[in-house]
Amino acid sequence: MVAVRPAEVEATLTRIDPLRPILLLFGPDSGLVRERARAYLARAAANSTDPFGITRLDGDEISGDPGRLVDEAGTVALFGGRRVVSLRVGSRNVVPAVEALLAVPPSDAIVVIEAGDLKRGTGLRALCEASPHALAIACYADTDRDLSRLIDTMTAEAGIAIDRDARAELMGLLGSDRLASRGEIGKLLLYAAGEPRITAEHVRAIVGDASSLALDEIVDSAFAGMSAEMSSAFVKATQEGMRADIVLGAVCRGAQSLHQLRLAVEGGASVERAMDGARPALHFRRKPLIEKALRSWSAARLQAALLTLDDALLAARRSAALGPALAERALFQLAAAARRG
Repeated sequence: MVAVRPAEVEATLTRIDPLRPILLLFGPDSGLVRERARAYLARAAANSTDPFGITRLDGDEISGDPGRLVDEAGTVALFGGRRVVSLRVGSRNVVPAVEALLAVPPSDAIVVIEAGDLKRGTGLRALCEASPHALAIACYADTDRDLSRLIDTMTAEAGIAIDRDARAELMGLLGSDRLASRGEIGKLLLYAAGEPRITAEHVRAIVGDASSLALDEIVDSAFAGMSAEMSSAFVKATQEGMRADIVLGAVCRGAQSLHQLRLAVEGGASVERAMDGARPALHFRRKPLIEKALRSWSAARLQAALLTLDDALLAARRSAALGPALAERALFQLAAAARRG
């Protein structure tokens, strides 16, 4: 088994192992897969004199010609040096091609395979993890520690400090995709260029998806029974062009998430522990309202609310003209139910 443990990933990627010339990068964080692939490919091609650099293959193209991957990896570089091949897996099966490659591993080539989320013990992942000629590295969403390191690295490179509350605000808006996180931090650094420090105001002004933040405000205030705040956020969202069915869809997802947390509470966990175990992690600004909601609702009442919201969502989709009125009525009923809880 040559699956690389999380603690060993960074060290593994800093060196090229000629005994394991095939590297499989996979996982739900496509941005991290891409970032690690770029870095490893650049390292593998660093000493090459080949002006054409890296040979790039598309998985869907080679699925019908499994021998092509072996041929590309076995081709002698025109100007000498190591052959470097990049394979990005698509929607078609590339297992036969990789299987053929592992049967006759290249002696002077590096092959980097990028894939999506792969189930343990099956297909391409099982094949590479079981081979002595391959490395398999899973790429999952960044932890708080990873995000903190990324923020430190990028702010240090830019020569600007970041306030503690700004860091906490920023970390709550990042994490699902490494390249997206890099992009948001880079945008923040550009916005704050020339300032002595990055503040929470800078973060709120420029980072994150404003529509997502607006939806969170609607969802959290409704389930916390805060009608005025919910109404204000809803009016602002609709004035900016957000459809009513999109809002109700977000509220339905919020009800489902709260239901899971409430089940944990009713199973014996404290409200605080249930929130700390939420995945994805809750932004610190949302926690007070979510705590209030968890103390106001039971799992049974949340399930009933979800059925009512589903009906409102269906009605809003059937009649776009009436959608805003239907959504607002459902949200006021939700907030009223929260206060009665």
